[in-house]
Amino acid sequence: MNTHAYFVLVMPLAALLLDLAFGDPACLPHPVRAIGGLMNRLEHLARKTAPDSRLAGALCLGVAVGATGAAVYGLTHLTLLGPILALYFGFAGLALGTLLREGKKALSHLREGDLEKARQRVSGLVTRDVSNLDEKGVGRALAETLSENLNDAFVAPFFYLILAGPVGLWAYKTVSTMDSMWGYKTKKWRALGWAPARADDVLAFIPARITALVMITVGLALKLNAKAALARVIGDAKKSESPNAGLPMAAAAWLLGASMGGEAVYFNKVKQKPVLGPPGKAWDHAKLKKLLRLILFSGLGAALVLYACGALGYFWW
Repeated sequence: MNTHAYFVLVMPLAALLLDLAFGDPACLPHPVRAIGGLMNRLEHLARKTAPDSRLAGALCLGVAVGATGAAVYGLTHLTLLGPILALYFGFAGLALGTLLREGKKALSHLREGDLEKARQRVSGLVTRDVSNLDEKGVGRALAETLSENLNDAFVAPFFYLILAGPVGLWAYKTVSTMDSMWGYKTKKWRALGWAPARADDVLAFIPARITALVMITVGLALKLNAKAALARVIGDAKKSESPNAGLPMAAAAWLLGASMGGEAVYFNKVKQKPVLGPPGKAWDHAKLKKLLRLILFSGLGAALVLYACGALGYFWW
């Protein structure tokens, strides 16, 4: 088997299986940590030279993506070790397994009535402050992060893995990581974070729509409220500040008949997020369990579609 066939036909499928089986093993170094360290160095340099410049943020983004892409390309094309490292970078860039594991653990804590442990588990998945949330609030926060991260942490990375191999995946992950660190509309980050936030919007545009469409299709198969989702998802998604995040969130909300959004605390400030889904409907244990099932089958469905497209493209060309 030649290198191109391995990168297109074998490695993505093997990476998916490893992700589902092992998630993110704590014993292995994760490339996101290296990207985070690079971001901190670039931020220090930018704040010394042009702290309130969009151009500085764009230059930092270009340097980060270029450095990450070059490193991944070089490592994955080493003699003998290249295929193994390619598989590692593919596996490390996907997070469906971790998302499901963390979601199940949080739901288990909620079922046991251990609200503090549930808060701690959810706090590792979200940016908002969850320390004062009640059981319904924790359930809503969990539902929001699971549905949004189905795209951000799995479908979009897998999309770029199929499209451009490990280099494409980690170019996207660099933009996504930079957006998660810098992409806030606060005084501190409004200028430096502008470029990564806009780049993330562009790169996630197609994957987010694939995610929502697959979720509705899977919801139909699971006998969820696909009719309401089809009718309401686009309108609800337009309420969101992000052109992408609202799509999978609204799909999950309408499929399962529970609302997302409302009051949330970020950096000690209360923010009113738009309500997605049927207003006033809480996420109980049964709905969260169904959501985890929806996330699993939607992730697998999206991966199957993308893998098939990649395989068809390989044999066609």
